Amino acid sequence: MLPIQRIHHVAIIVGNYDVSKHFYTKVLGFQIVQEIYREERQSYKLDLSVNGHYQIELFSFPDPPQRPSRPEARGLRHLAFEVFDVEATREILLEKGVICEAIRIDECTGKEFFFIEDPDGLPLEFYEA
Repeated sequence: MLPIQRIHHVAIIVGNYDVSKHFYTKVLGFQIVQEIYREERQSYKLDLSVNGHYQIELFSFPDPPQRPSRPEARGLRHLAFEVFDVEATREILLEKGVICEAIRIDECTGKEFFFIEDPDGLPLEFYEA
């Protein structure tokens, strides 16, 4: 087995950088670690801290292609965040105007979870710790 410690970061290419930056920082509350504009690529790279540990990298590129289908296209199916209180998390998001799916129960673990979408339609899951 490889000596892998943990996931280092998740990279997401966004359709509208300003909208996604607002969503991930103001709605979800992630902290900006650094923001870089790469002139040669006409691309922003925004590093976000998730509770001081993990990073989400947001990238902007001119005219990125659409995801071919949802949710069963190849590639990232969804991004899941662990939370201690699923119901309270859902209420906070609803108060911020985010459309939230109903809370469901994982048939394998018995834990609660629900989904939202980011500004590009990427499924985001909030899963009970």
